[in-house]
Amino acid sequence: PARTPTERPTSAIHFNITPVNNLSGNNMQSNGEGQGQDSELSCLNSAQNGESSSAVGTHSNGVLTSTNNGNSVGAGLGSGTCVASTSSGSEVGSMKKKKRLSQSEEDVIRLIGQHLDGLGLNQTVDLLMQESGCRLEHTSATKFRNHVMEGEWDKAENDLNELRALMHSPNAIVRMKFLLLQQKYLEYLEDGKVLEALQVLRGELTPLKYNTDRIHVLSGYLMCSHAEDLRAKTEWEGKGTNSRCRLLDKLQTYLPPSVMLPPRRLQTLLRQAVELQRDRCLYHNTKLDSSLDSVTLLLDHVCSRKQFPCYTQQILTEHCNEVWFCKFSNDGTKLATGSKDTTVIIWQVDPESHQLKLLRTLEGHAYGVSYLAWSPDDTYLIACGPDDCSELWLWNVPTGELRTKMSQSHEDSLTSVAWNPDGKRFVTGGQRGQFYQCDLDGNLLDSWEGVRVQCLWCVGDGRTVLASDTHQRIRGYNFEDLTDRNIVQEDHPIMSFTVSKNGRLALLNVATQGVHLWDLQDRVLVRKYQGVTQGFYTIHSCFGGHNEDFIASGSEDHKVYIWHRRSELPIAELTGHTRTVNCVSWNPIIPGLMASASDDGTVRVWGPAPFLDTQENCSNMDS
Repeated sequence: PARTPTERPTSAIHFNITPVNNLSGNNMQSNGEGQGQDSELSCLNSAQNGESSSAVGTHSNGVLTSTNNGNSVGAGLGSGTCVASTSSGSEVGSMKKKKRLSQSEEDVIRLIGQHLDGLGLNQTVDLLMQESGCRLEHTSATKFRNHVMEGEWDKAENDLNELRALMHSPNAIVRMKFLLLQQKYLEYLEDGKVLEALQVLRGELTPLKYNTDRIHVLSGYLMCSHAEDLRAKTEWEGKGTNSRCRLLDKLQTYLPPSVMLPPRRLQTLLRQAVELQRDRCLYHNTKLDSSLDSVTLLLDHVCSRKQFPCYTQQILTEHCNEVWFCKFSNDGTKLATGSKDTTVIIWQVDPESHQLKLLRTLEGHAYGVSYLAWSPDDTYLIACGPDDCSELWLWNVPTGELRTKMSQSHEDSLTSVAWNPDGKRFVTGGQRGQFYQCDLDGNLLDSWEGVRVQCLWCVGDGRTVLASDTHQRIRGYNFEDLTDRNIVQEDHPIMSFTVSKNGRLALLNVATQGVHLWDLQDRVLVRKYQGVTQGFYTIHSCFGGHNEDFIASGSEDHKVYIWHRRSELPIAELTGHTRTVNCVSWNPIIPGLMASASDDGTVRVWGPAPFLDTQENCSNMDS
């Protein structure tokens, strides 16, 4: 522990307390007198006002401390005393000059100070600013903040004149004044001071000639009969600390950060850092929580592959032949699977364990079931067959009854279907040139001649249908005005495609090429995903995971491949199937649940690693 000066040998060190005004001009200049005066917000070295560069200062408790070669000495002085220390070169040696802080160091100190101030640690903030020589914000900004929080509107307006010279945009003053007067006006109204409020409206707000539409709205609030009515109509929380804090947040957006820091700036930076780490995490598959309370800032964000749906949870073996298709319902509670064995099986998803159990079997599809489509409300399920099937079956899922069995001609080939967003119509077609729009009873509403359809998708506008055809393209067809246009052009046959929930991206399985991602709005190829084996089999891929950040596809090499949407290389290869994997479906509600259908006659359900089972059947491809 440090000893008091009286405990030291008198010959070791002597302190001379020298008045500031007796310091030599050379010393003042060498320590940076006058530097930084152009910006009052830059850190102020202790020598800027002629103080010595020795590490000496008066803390809030009035105790002077000085550091020399790591030893601390002190003496009780009056609070607020400004003291400089000099020493003989032969006895002590030259004192180190106080380090001038860099701009980034100043910024960090101010950010910390703002955060501590928000926690109410005012004395700590004062000490931090005193020791660092920094100022949290411009003195005019401090006055302005205090006057706004105290509701002293006239003084706050006067403060704007001082702040004008520090602002980049001269128009900002008018906007800030408008916000101040609006708050003043509303508070008068809440207090029942209608005449004062009217004077603000006519004599102060209107002459600004700014945002006249808003002034008309404000004038209507004069008719409010009481404070509750005013708060309800204005969606304003009323006079008080909260509304004034919100006002300050808006006002601060017009001030340069060198004058007044943006509100909660440190929290904003930390939140951005957390979100960036999550975005870069290839296995992150949960909802992004914007609150910092849900994460630790002491460690980088990392998701384990064991939390990812690449472990076999169940193997469904009820089908007795190749399984051609699988699809989760829109609410995630059911899975429909279609097979060459002529049946559709509906599986119920347990909401707790995520285990699947057989709910009902829909039979009678003589040609087998190669495609399934849930209606928007999951009430109906449409089943299509392979190329030689001319029938389309529309099932009522809750009752298990067949509502419609549609067939326009025995020569038709109805192999694909898509629901209109209204749930009352659907489109269907095939490679023999059929392209129909029908109602729930199978009645033909419209038809488009000569279009050989491979796969279909209804756009959210309810008018446009996307169809891939035998010309290696996807075109948009409008059944209302009978117009069509080219959207995607590939160099090889498009075996299937699906569209993201927001309608912006299309995922294509292209013969001999693999999986391609297209931007439908810009009509550009975004990415080609590597690894999958895709010949001329019809393989269905899917978007999935939280926010549809992932892509999964079957493959002719018996595997399921998963990519992060922005990464061309697979992040996981799922093994277990013994023949071609025809279709993959990701549960739209449960991000950790996925199903795959294969020619080996099974459906595999994939999820995170079992708690006690460390055996992995997922190859990590993360590079």
